[in-house]
Amino acid sequence: MGCCLGILALVFPRATLAIMWLVGYTSTAFETFLWPLLGFIFLPYTTCAYAIAMNELGGTQGLGLVLVVFGVLLYLGTHGGSARSGGRYRRRVVD
Repeated sequence: MGCCLGILALVFPRATLAIMWLVGYTSTAFETFLWPLLGFIFLPYTTCAYAIAMNELGGTQGLGLVLVVFGVLLYLGTHGGSARSGGRYRRRVVD
């Protein structure tokens, strides 16, 4: 199940988190409902990676830590790429 969730999380991270919550996948990774909710709003890639690391890889040691760091970098890459391309299409107004 971790492989399918990982592939789905790359394309639709918030939908994947909703599916994880519905099937109870996040309840084994997180102790409270607050962290998955904040992850849904602010860091969806990292939250998915953490849930997969806790459930499938046995925690955030070794490969699990690599997966969580990849989630953070993926999140930063999606926002950095959109900010960079936004300035590229601005038109200059010549007086």
